[in-house]
Amino acid sequence: MRVAQRALRIEPFHVMEVAKAARALDRSTGHDRPPMLYLNIGEPDFTAPPLVVQAGERALREGRTQYLPALGLESLRERLSQWYRDRFGLSVPARRIVITAGASAALQLACLALIEAGDEVLMPDPSYPCNRQFVQAAQGQAVLLPCEAAQRYQLSAAQVREHWGAHTRGVLLASPSNPTGTSMAASELREIHQVVSQHGGITMVDEIYLGLSFDAAYGQSALALGEDIISINSFSKYFNMTGWRLGWMVVPNAYVREFEKLSQNIYLSAPTPSQHAALAAFEPATIAILEARRAEFEARRDYLVPALRALGFDERFRRMWRYYLAY
Repeated sequence: MRVAQRALRIEPFHVMEVAKAARALDRSTGHDRPPMLYLNIGEPDFTAPPLVVQAGERALREGRTQYLPALGLESLRERLSQWYRDRFGLSVPARRIVITAGASAALQLACLALIEAGDEVLMPDPSYPCNRQFVQAAQGQAVLLPCEAAQRYQLSAAQVREHWGAHTRGVLLASPSNPTGTSMAASELREIHQVVSQHGGITMVDEIYLGLSFDAAYGQSALALGEDIISINSFSKYFNMTGWRLGWMVVPNAYVREFEKLSQNIYLSAPTPSQHAALAAFEPATIAILEARRAEFEARRDYLVPALRALGFDERFRRMWRYYLAY
């Protein structure tokens, strides 16, 4: 049996390979050893808040498990629209919101809908490894541009101008970024978008960690730049619902029908119980829990970062990164 070259070109997601090996090691050792700490996956150690779990259980008991429309549960799209109003002061109509089977499905839909064979997409290096695989699966090419600490490991508008070529389709950014944890300054993001727009390209921004920003200057959605931004988001991080496989994207109104058709054919609809459960994520009691957890994440950061620096982590990382750029 012949395997398609597309599959052979896709690299393993090494963080998941590490997780697999760690689980095997965990199972092979006895219960009398210290607990293993998993620091390899961007997953909150908090799980879904109680009201979300209860809403999911209720949906199962009441038999609300059949297919939903490909664009998602209408009431959930409305809740998200209200969330953008309340949290970011943005008017994002529910009709532009597409519910997806996690942010990964959103990224896959975006690449399949917008990238042709041979198209190039500019991305920062380092960046989330799966993003380049989504581009490649759509027969595009990820162009990785090395980014230094001085620029927060994020693309600059100058880099986008310099590297925009005849085959460039657009940029795929992330703010806050996995794995670097850095966010883009609003002014730099605006300038990048202006460059992309001048070339008739697309600006895709992964915002799945946006709810966990701790600095108001960086905790703003790229959607404020205009209706032609494509924003990818998820219930996994801020809402602590990783395994529920539920995400969403905000797309220009003219693209909604194309994304709907792709969704219908690729996975029909996002998981039904998860969508009903997610309605409870916006209840005041749930938001209070999520904000308390957010404060806990901030406290952990404020403890860990100085401790790592005291161990010489900054200089070690700089040396490693210089070596990587050299080769």
